Amino acid sequence: MGLFSKSQILKKYDIDKGTLGSGNFAVVKKCSPKADKNTVYAVKIIDKSKVEDMGDIEREIEIMCLVDHPNVIKLIEIFDEPKKMNLVMELVTGGELFDKIVEVGNYSEKDAAKVMYTLCGALDYLHGKQVVHRDLKPENILLASKEPDALIKVADFGLARMISGKDMMKTACGTPGYVAPEVLQNKGYSSGAVDLWSAGVILYILLCGFPPFYEEELPALFDQILKGRYDFPSPWWDAISADAKDLVRRMLTVDPKKRITAAEVLQHKWISSASGVVIDTSNLKKLQATRKLKKAGAKLMALNRLKNMNLAAK
Repeated sequence: MGLFSKSQILKKYDIDKGTLGSGNFAVVKKCSPKADKNTVYAVKIIDKSKVEDMGDIEREIEIMCLVDHPNVIKLIEIFDEPKKMNLVMELVTGGELFDKIVEVGNYSEKDAAKVMYTLCGALDYLHGKQVVHRDLKPENILLASKEPDALIKVADFGLARMISGKDMMKTACGTPGYVAPEVLQNKGYSSGAVDLWSAGVILYILLCGFPPFYEEELPALFDQILKGRYDFPSPWWDAISADAKDLVRRMLTVDPKKRITAAEVLQHKWISSASGVVIDTSNLKKLQATRKLKKAGAKLMALNRLKNMNLAAK
């Protein structure tokens, strides 16, 4: 891992003109080392002038430098320039796990158990390194490639933090439907249990295709989460095994001290003995379509806002 000065990245890498993705303060492009044109990485180019607090970026980098696991996106190299921070990272090309499930269509409890085993294996590793992800959601669970047996990769450590013995994490962050009750309580939290709650929401969706907490208005949604109020409605849960439901309950336990840990998930009976019962993926297909529609709508609103601001400035 190296830290280099201005323009060093262009001496070492060829960067594609096309963009893989973009956010509020960064764009992601493909790049290849000049010495090895066959190897392709992604480079996240951060515009420092658009970042409110570079401390957040530095924390993300510090955490990514710490972790090295087959199911976690890997940071290859850092090039720090006066105006830009360039992060060369492992390139993943398989898209979101949920999209792949919808595309394949044929999905079983055994497949869901494999996903949970892999995800909680990565979480067990992160928590062992004192790292809490804090923003686990379907968009951050990617596939390394388009191959049928592609590795799952946990991505986006922008909200991740190190667990400290002294300090409690107090920031209410994450995505509403996946956030743990203790985060909403504003009393502080100091363990990786928040990630297990989010993984529990993901497992629930994997098994039936819709989320356990679904109120449209945020206050009602948060009340549902704080009370751990969800069920296993018929007919969608009728064929799902008792062991699968038991693991969901243990992950969606309101008290973080009583919630199952990542290491304990790996030992749960369902993980090793899940059946081949086929799961109906039609609900998941609708969920993904709705989410992408909302995302496109939000992007359009942001672009219109920007356009209006520019017109007002003129």
